[in-house]
Amino acid sequence: MRDAVSTEEIEHYREQGYLHVPGFLDPGELEQWRNAVTTEAERRLERALDGQPAGHFPTAYENVFLQLMLMSRTSEDVRDLMHDERLGRLGTLLTGAGGIHIWHDQALIKEPLANPTSLHRDVPYWSFDSFDAISIWVALDEATLQNGCLYFLPGSQRMTDFESVGIGENMGELVAKYPALAAIEPVPVPCSAGDAIFIDGMVAHGAGPNMTRGYRRAMTCAYMPKGARYNGKKNILSDAYRARLAIGDVLDNEAELPLLFESVT
Repeated sequence: MRDAVSTEEIEHYREQGYLHVPGFLDPGELEQWRNAVTTEAERRLERALDGQPAGHFPTAYENVFLQLMLMSRTSEDVRDLMHDERLGRLGTLLTGAGGIHIWHDQALIKEPLANPTSLHRDVPYWSFDSFDAISIWVALDEATLQNGCLYFLPGSQRMTDFESVGIGENMGELVAKYPALAAIEPVPVPCSAGDAIFIDGMVAHGAGPNMTRGYRRAMTCAYMPKGARYNGKKNILSDAYRARLAIGDVLDNEAELPLLFESVT
């Protein structure tokens, strides 16, 4: 696993809102991630990932991908992967944050013939507002123009606010809300299996449909900067923790939001 980033990579991330890191996992690590994620996904789904096409759910959004949240809380193997402090160190280097907590992890699996993922930002769904949030997206299969690779609107991470627009059926709903985004050409980022993409929590991004008979598996983890404050949204917070919070309180419950890495100054 890559455990460092160059000055040029940091500059690219901060200017463009994302960073593609080819070969992030070596072949052995890729197999470990695939096995851990697929095993837990199939356990939760109670079926094998054996080529069933999308279209079996009643709404368009449900047929975008299989979204399996907080897998590290139910699989020790996934937990070991997600709690690797090297991931946290990279996140602090790219964002400049003094430390980062795990916000949530999730597998995002596009089934055969899955719908596209509309343009969206991540932070507006979360329980804190920050321009320093970051996620990692790791390709467990090749992600191509045919099977649903990610697209980004480079530089868009400072062009919108924290209002939640929602992920609708239409790819351009976010652009309709924020017309300035229409001036940005979407950039596809195809990946080989084992590549990673670091994603600014406010950059606009989406994914194409999966127009193949195979799966496009990805494992992601989102990170919250240390010191972030509660904004009133529930998202992944437990009812018990949320009941103790007032808007403006620092989110520091390490049982739910483990501190993954903190810079030493």
